Amino acid sequence: MEGNVGERIQKLLVTGDNRLKQGVDPAKVRESWEQALELAREAGLEDRIRPLVELRLAGLSQPPG
Repeated sequence: MEGNVGERIQKLLVTGDNRLKQGVDPAKVRESWEQALELAREAGLEDRIRPLVELRLAGLSQPPG
């Protein structure tokens, strides 16, 4: 990934992951991951990031268990 953009995307993904672990409102978790995807889209990296975000979003909609 492109230096700084890659770091920002990674930070947003990890932020969403951490929010999920901490029990933060799922809307905030989703917001972090969607921001990462939008940043990836702007940087031309959507194909690499979309699968990661889709997996996370799918897990977010699953009941805990």
